[in-house]
Amino acid sequence: MPGDYTFPVDDAITEAGLAWILCANELNAAYAADGYARIAGAAILTTTYGVGELSALNGVMGAKAHRLPIFHLVGRPAMRIQRARLITHHGLGQPVYDMFDSLSAAAACVMAHLTPENAGREMDRVISEALRQSAPAYISFAQDLALMPVIDTEHKPLHPARLHGGSTAKELEAAVSAVARRLNAARTPVILPTMALRRHAALPALHRLLDRSRIPFAVMPMDKGLISEDHPLFLGSYTGASSEPALRERVESADLILELGEAVMVDLNTGLWTARLNPERSLVAGDDYVAVDGRVFTGVTLPDVVAGLAEAVEPRGDLVAFPPPAASLPSGAPTDPISSAEFYPRLQAMLRPGDIVVAETGSVSFATAKLTLPAKVGYEGQTLWGSIGWATPAAMGIAMAQHEGRTMLITGDGAHQMTINELGAMSRYGVKPVIFVMNNDIYGIEYNLSRVGDSFNQLPRWRYADLPAAMGCENWYTARVDTLAELDQAIVAANSEERAAYIQVIIPAAESQPFRPAMIQQLDKTETPTAQ
Repeated sequence: MPGDYTFPVDDAITEAGLAWILCANELNAAYAADGYARIAGAAILTTTYGVGELSALNGVMGAKAHRLPIFHLVGRPAMRIQRARLITHHGLGQPVYDMFDSLSAAAACVMAHLTPENAGREMDRVISEALRQSAPAYISFAQDLALMPVIDTEHKPLHPARLHGGSTAKELEAAVSAVARRLNAARTPVILPTMALRRHAALPALHRLLDRSRIPFAVMPMDKGLISEDHPLFLGSYTGASSEPALRERVESADLILELGEAVMVDLNTGLWTARLNPERSLVAGDDYVAVDGRVFTGVTLPDVVAGLAEAVEPRGDLVAFPPPAASLPSGAPTDPISSAEFYPRLQAMLRPGDIVVAETGSVSFATAKLTLPAKVGYEGQTLWGSIGWATPAAMGIAMAQHEGRTMLITGDGAHQMTINELGAMSRYGVKPVIFVMNNDIYGIEYNLSRVGDSFNQLPRWRYADLPAAMGCENWYTARVDTLAELDQAIVAANSEERAAYIQVIIPAAESQPFRPAMIQQLDKTETPTAQ
């Protein structure tokens, strides 16, 4: 998003030949950068001072939670203004110009204020640290200084090959040896790979490890789509007590659990904290450390550890994993109204290699987490940060970074209303998503969780299928579907046409019912515990 204090960098982006993607607002821009970084590995976001950077902050903080390197460039008033202590717009009526630094820096792993004297060295530091930690960077500059030439002309830019760093040889050898010894001795081991493997470009090494070791693996909701779910060693999605009973037993009874990237034990990733991973039987390979049997090895990187294990682990015989369930469509009548039970099997059936499912926070994410993804189908959600409205702009960023396949956005109507204005940007830049808006006229997930809630969970009724045209989305296929026959017809159209598709799916509000009080209490923990 452009802004007056950041115009020097805005202009430089255009002059450098980079593609400028103008989003509807700063929050949407941050969400879109989040989506782009998930696929491309990094993204650049630019906003102005104060009003711009703070509007983007929620989206940048979500990128920090989900381990995404976004370089947030923020312009601020010129040093001539600061030295004269002039009061400017976008401030609080005081001659204080760094009042927002601590807020924006809290969403980053590294920050820098650029000057002509330090620009080269500071940018090397910021880039290498953001990529090392796979987290956002906050970079600010005064408007007048950004127009001045760099003074440190002797500086030699950091070579890209050195940006991710490496491991200490002695420590790496010891860590890999300790883990491999335990893996080779285990009889029923299970691997839990996490999204950190993708963030640190370690997926090729993971595939080599699986191919050699034949150790089965499961994923948690945050890590869905990390590996094709048709993999012969894939056990399924582990979510504690919410897991399939056989899968839960296989994971929790394993005599060794190897966490590659460190599982995030957040409520929605663990079946409301019901995951039971015995720490005495768990080994953890984090971003920059390995924990084995009470010993901690540091100075090692996750890609190096996984690559080392792929060489050190002993090959096993074939281990039989759980076969994925056969997909079958419910057999409702063509004139029947649409339900989630009828919709999601149809969604699963229409997926094809290269597609990426983008699941909005809320009821949609619970349903899509249960999909069995066909071969080479990806999945992106925001389980940890859980910012409702994230998925629509994120889908735009994902689609722009995606080289093949379709971006399949599944969103609820409440979340979609928050960021629907990004449809205009999708059309402007030729993005062709397939969008399903699950329309029941309420904030479904909030209604499920609230005890009273009717008044503040009701949504204004929009004619969603009419909105793409109003926002300039020309040549999009749009439809409102109320019956199964209409849904099936719309799916055929979306599958057969090489253009964006936007489908408003009417589902009954009655599907969203308050959760059982015991489940709400398990999540909220607001009531006084009983004596037993």
